Parts: sequence; C-alpha cells; structure tokens
Amino acid sequence: MNDPAAQTLAAQREEIRVAVYSHFACTGNAPSPSDLTAQTGLPYSEIRRALDALHEHRDVVLDSQNHDRIVMAHPFASIPLGFSVMGASTLWWGGCAWDSFAIPHLLDEEPDVLVATRCPACDTPHAWVVGREAPPAGDQVAHFLTPVHRIWDDVVHACANQRLFCSTDCVGTWLKDTGQSPGYVMDLATLWRLARDWYAGRMEPGYTRRDPASASAYFAQVGLHGRFWGLAD
Repeated sequence: MNDPAAQTLAAQREEIRVAVYSHFACTGNAPSPSDLTAQTGLPYSEIRRALDALHEHRDVVLDSQNHDRIVMAHPFASIPLGFSVMGASTLWWGGCAWDSFAIPHLLDEEPDVLVATRCPACDTPHAWVVGREAPPAGDQVAHFLTPVHRIWDDVVHACANQRLFCSTDCVGTWLKDTGQSPGYVMDLATLWRLARDWYAGRMEPGYTRRDPASASAYFAQVGLHGRFWGLAD
C-alpha cells in the first residue's frame, strides 16, 4: 500500500478498532461515536467511515437500523444473547458460548470470569468459573446451530444459537420443540479449547483475522471435525 491517503485511512481504521475493543473491555458497553471521538480525537465523519469499513471487514457488527450502534465486536456484545460474563469489576454480555469462554483468554487483567446462562430447553440455570489454566468441570454440552461457513450470513442469529445445554437430551428436546436441524455438539473441554486462542492478539494494533486455511487448521487442532467446521469427515 503506497498511497499515503489510503495508508492514513487504514491507520485510522485500526486506531478506531482498537478503541472499540478497549472500551468494551473496560466498561462492558459498546462505545458510541462520541466516545470514540473522545478516545481518538478523530471527527465524527472519520469515525463513521471507519465503523462502516470495520463492519464490512467483519471486525465489528453494526445495528442494521442504526449504524452508530455497535452490536458486537467479538467476543463482546452490546445485546443479550443468552450469557452474562462477570469479571472482577466489569460485567459483559457474552456474545455466545464461544465468546463467553474466550473473554478471560483475551483480557490480561481477568484471569477468570463467571459465565452464567440458562439451558434453552428446560431453563435450568448454569454457571462456571472459566479461567486460562484448564476447562471448567461439568457434564453440560454446547450446541452450535449454524455451520461455520454460514455464520456471517446472519451473525447475530448464529451467535444467539451457540448455546449451552444440560445434556444431549436437552439439545434433542430443544431441536424438536423449535423444528431446527441438528448442528454440532461438543463438551465443555472442547468449547474451552476452541475459545482459548481463537481471538489471540485482537486487543492489539495490527491484528489480522485468520484466513480460511489457518482457521481450519485451528479447528482441527482443538478437536473439532466434520463438514460443519469445513473439515473432512
């Protein structure tokens, strides 16, 4: 990239991306454009242009009706999607099971968090202390409804349906009651491994999202398999 103007825009976009993540991490809430102006000193017009570019690049998810509102910046969310994540002094909405388990791996100052949810089938409450050293104990299972290659068709719907259930029996009940086709079921240890390094470096300048080949290699490494994850059966 040799165009100075393009380099400036790319640098501004990255500055705003890091500011978005920093604000979510520190407050539990999505920053508004005025918050980002205060953090970066950039005018509203530049903030808006950068947010649209970040949305297009899948670094943030903007509200379809109000593009000033950030709905998600994985693993953070500004809307309830089935999980709360409580740190030492900050409370976040967990974007999904995957994102909720990822937060302590992403934030140096949060060695563990309390992840809470309810089983979508029977409404039983569940909570786990999720840290960096080992998976939490429990017989519960995660069910992901949307195959990985379709997640960004409707990312909010996909994330809202990455949930934790009491058991595979509860997954079956929920699928029958909702008329959904089965997705992918994993235990807590596999979910923890999936979340552990997926977002590594996302809080820092210069972060690059995984390309399909490196994503597939990561999924295989953590113990996932099959076409749901873009892997061989």
